[in-house]
Parts: sequence; C-alpha cells; structure tokens
Amino acid sequence: MLSLKVVEDFLNTLDERTFTRHGETHVPGERLTSPRALADWLAAHDLSSGDTPLRTADVEAAIALRTALRQALVVDAETEVEVASALRDYPLRLVPDASGGLRIAAASGRPWLDAVVETVAGSAARGDWARVKLCAAPDCRWAFYDTSRNGRGRWCAMEICGNRHKTRTYRERRHHGDREAGPRPSS
Repeated sequence: MLSLKVVEDFLNTLDERTFTRHGETHVPGERLTSPRALADWLAAHDLSSGDTPLRTADVEAAIALRTALRQALVVDAETEVEVASALRDYPLRLVPDASGGLRIAAASGRPWLDAVVETVAGSAARGDWARVKLCAAPDCRWAFYDTSRNGRGRWCAMEICGNRHKTRTYRERRHHGDREAGPRPSS
C-alpha cells in the first residue's frame, strides 16, 4: 500500500493556486497533460504502469479519480458524503495477503490506479482519510495531510495561507471599525 503522501501528491497534480505572494502571482497548472507526463509522475513515485504503454485513456482515468477524490474533500462534513462516493466506480474486494490476513484490493486493470484506490480505501477504513484536506483558502485549494493535534487544521501552510487569511480578516475588521467610528475630528 502507498503512503498517503503519494495520494496527496496525486491530488496536487492539479494546482489551483492563484494567490500572489511576495509580488508574484502563482500560476495554476495541470501536471497530467499527456501519457508521458503520467508515466513520469508514476516513475517518480515508484508506481509501475505495467508492460503496456500508457494512453490517453489512462490519463483520463487518472484525472477522473483525482477529480472524484478532490470533490469528496470539498464536500461539507454536514452532508455526510463519504469517500465511498468518490470510489463508487472502483469496485473493491477483500483478498488474502502474504501474512495470512486480508487486504483491500481494487481491480481496474491499471495497477498504479489500483494502488491509489486501495490506499484511499484503507485510509478511510482506518480513519486517516479524514485528515486529508484541501486548503480552506479559495485561491489555494492545495491538498494536505492535517497534522494538527485535533485534526481541525484548515490551511496547507499556516505561514502562507493561514497568515494571509488572518491578515485579511484583521484588515477587514479594522476597515469596518474605521467606517463605524466616522470621520475623526480635526485638531
């Protein structure tokens, strides 16, 4: 089974960040643009694409899974939509493992895709998936694993997105307070 870090990297093959930092605007982008780009990503994460060369349909399958997983992360917790909705197109079953126990197995015909699906399903069963989130900043949406003690982290990086949010809130509160106070008397 893969680590959730690999799944996090998979989710971040779509970069939706558009914020400006230190005067530079981040340019969003798609990393899975071709079979070659997918092959490179798989190789970088020690995932085998098998003996068959990757095709456009493989890229489309990867993007479809990534999209479903990202949508599952966006859903409000109150709606009680689980990761199961994201995995509904990927049948899972229990199979014996080498230690004599059972493991979750997917059978899409794409071993690399199955590895991602199995990792997500396993992490959901353990409760770890609840800590995989998308940054709450609407101009970021970077996937991250929440390492906060209580599991209620909202920002991919407090020093970037969290700080931008807190600064924006402070400025809005200060601006709102200035308008309520009215014009200041001149001396």
